[in-house]
Amino acid sequence: MQSEATIRSAGEIPVSEAARYNESLHQDTTAKLFLVSSISYFFIVGIIALVIAAKFVWPELLGTVQYLSYGRLRPLHVNGMLFGWLLAADMGLMYYVIPRLCGVKLWSEKLGIATAVLWNVIILGAVVSLLMGWNQGWEYAELPMPLDVLVVIAWVMFGVNMFGTVITRKYTQMYVTIWYCLGTVLWTAFVYLTGNFAALFATGVNQANLNWMYVHNAVGLIFTPVGLAIAYYFIPKTSNNPLHSHKLSMIGFWSLAFVYVWTGAHHMIHGPISQWLQTIAIVFSVMLLVPVWAVVYNFFATMRGQWDQMRDNVPLKFLMTGVVFYLLTCFQGPMHSLRSVNAIVSKTDWIPGHAHMAVLGAFSFFAIAGCYYVVPRIFRRALFSDSLANWSFWLFLIGGVGFFVTLWLGGFWQGWQWNNPAIPFIDTVVALKPVWIVRFFSGVLMFGGIVTFAYNILATMVGSGSESSKMAAAKA
Repeated sequence: MQSEATIRSAGEIPVSEAARYNESLHQDTTAKLFLVSSISYFFIVGIIALVIAAKFVWPELLGTVQYLSYGRLRPLHVNGMLFGWLLAADMGLMYYVIPRLCGVKLWSEKLGIATAVLWNVIILGAVVSLLMGWNQGWEYAELPMPLDVLVVIAWVMFGVNMFGTVITRKYTQMYVTIWYCLGTVLWTAFVYLTGNFAALFATGVNQANLNWMYVHNAVGLIFTPVGLAIAYYFIPKTSNNPLHSHKLSMIGFWSLAFVYVWTGAHHMIHGPISQWLQTIAIVFSVMLLVPVWAVVYNFFATMRGQWDQMRDNVPLKFLMTGVVFYLLTCFQGPMHSLRSVNAIVSKTDWIPGHAHMAVLGAFSFFAIAGCYYVVPRIFRRALFSDSLANWSFWLFLIGGVGFFVTLWLGGFWQGWQWNNPAIPFIDTVVALKPVWIVRFFSGVLMFGGIVTFAYNILATMVGSGSESSKMAAAKA
């Protein structure tokens, strides 16, 4: 049995062998397909997001075109961001990371390619169905049933490939990233089946409770574990520092697995559900501070003595800023689950600000960092532009902070007005227009970050002979 020191030093296991490892073993075709498609969807979803934000400021924008109404565009934006961009990018990164941590090639590259093709069929089907108004009407679970079935099939294919690779691994030890990736496979299956299938057999309040369980756990048991898996791999890699503590990473993993699943009902506090269920959701929401502390402390301790790298190391900038966003997100969650705070911020713009900081801040920052690290390596070309990479970071950061903070302040103000019966509801809507204007222009900055990131990555994929030569020379 390997010591903790051996395990935590493993960016790729063991480091000495990995340094001599023949990269030609890995085809990375599946990883390429997922990353190319996800980044393309990121750009498209960014355009849709800007249109939606603009409609809050100029409601008559695009007139009465039904296919471009808010009711059609909003679910398209949500599903495109979650499944078109983020989960697809995460899957591409897992296809890169897992074989290297296991010291073997991907269990089946053909199965991986088939999974990538099917995933893109699902996303394109979602675009058509949601624009046509074929929508189940549940938050995060809008896709029609035939597409839900295809998602399940694609996820089984993905899971078989991941588990097949891990089972055939060359190394006996399992780095924390593998734990989180396998957890993602199992928890995603549980969460997705519950939110999209089990909810069919419930009605009324029970159905709403299942839906919010799905919504919250989609963030907590799908995007959180895979996001942390990426961070656990790339923070040691990009900083060239071993992980601080494998034991601490396991505390974070198992406490997340135990705590998160019980928190979804905090979205229904002061609603028509039992007080005991509300209390359980509040208690477990506060207990989320345990895995969060374990994760964040581990990452910051790993960076000890390496903070100076943040000046020039763009992937590391994205990773550690993502860690800060993750910390803030997970501080907000327990805080606004408390009954007194929830009475003000629930159902306000505070909640979209909170959700966007998780998905577009923390976990997208992790995925972007992974793309900046992985794409030059699997395409064997130098990054097209370090300057553009740096610009993308600052545009994302400035736009994101403006976006998140504006919605938090606006949401708190909105909730305070709702709790004052002397203020007519329509006045609360009018009062928020300045907030939505700031959100729109913050979104413009973030879209600028998406454009610079997508262009930089896609230009790297195409590459030039001279850049490839420079990278080859540098490796030699």
